[in-house]
Amino acid sequence: MKSTFSLRRMTEAALMAALLAILSQIQIPLPSGVPVTLQTFGVALMGAVLGRRTGTLSILVYLMMGLVGLPVFAGFHGGAGVLAGPTGGFLIGFVPMAFCCGVGTERPGRIAHMALSMVGLLCCHLCAVLYFMPLMGVGLLQSAATMTLPYILKDAVSVALAVPAGGRIRRQIAGLSRG
Repeated sequence: MKSTFSLRRMTEAALMAALLAILSQIQIPLPSGVPVTLQTFGVALMGAVLGRRTGTLSILVYLMMGLVGLPVFAGFHGGAGVLAGPTGGFLIGFVPMAFCCGVGTERPGRIAHMALSMVGLLCCHLCAVLYFMPLMGVGLLQSAATMTLPYILKDAVSVALAVPAGGRIRRQIAGLSRG
């Protein structure tokens, strides 16, 4: 069976996972234990640059690096304990977010791409809210207030900036392939 991922696509996925690890370290701590980071910008950029398949692969590579203990998560943390903590829902939510941002690259028009990317962001936040509820023993409203309100505006701006930037990078990479 022939692999559907070329060495080039695997390298791009690994590079974007490394970029996300760097963006994860730029943070502002909050009392909830979930810092404000540039991760959502990085996830949206991954999807916009790499597309749905490779973008999702890149997130999975990032998560696996963190799960085996590499300090790629916010605050130079790694290990399964991070996934079991308050940020775990966001980390899991990065998978559908990258997928949705990548699907947007397959749709004609910038508005469709942006809309799909925002749907991905909402999926990410939904994962965070639903994950936080049983973990902290709080209800839906308190979980949403803790996990979404402090982040949603910054995250929406991050996606709004990452999608067009990713499109430009994607076109540049395509131009390099031809030249």
